Amino acid sequence: MPTLSIVFGLILEAMGIGAYFLSGTQSVTALIPSFFGSLILLSGVLGLLIPKARMHVMHLAALVGLLGTLGGLGMGLPKLSGLIAGTLERPTAVIMQIAMGVVCLVFLALCVKSFVDARILKKYSK
Repeated sequence: MPTLSIVFGLILEAMGIGAYFLSGTQSVTALIPSFFGSLILLSGVLGLLIPKARMHVMHLAALVGLLGTLGGLGMGLPKLSGLIAGTLERPTAVIMQIAMGVVCLVFLALCVKSFVDARILKKYSK
């Protein structure tokens, strides 16, 4: 799970940095995926470096994934019709919001699967 957190953290970092430079406006809000990615990445690194804290930092990473999902999809999906119609002032922002939401949703789903698998393994290892 820590390795998965590092991978998804790096993906979000790349999305934020890419949006920052490709948007043309270089707005700080384009870096929002990078902020989420930094927290998830840091959680993954701490999970590898401090095995006793792994469970706690992975739950923190899942929480960040949940917030990223709610924030990204919550902000982007209501604007989807405007994106499709081509009437939005900043279509790149909406695309990045939805993309961040989807990436965080996939990460969150993998976290939940990992937590369930760990619980089952713990139950049968007794």
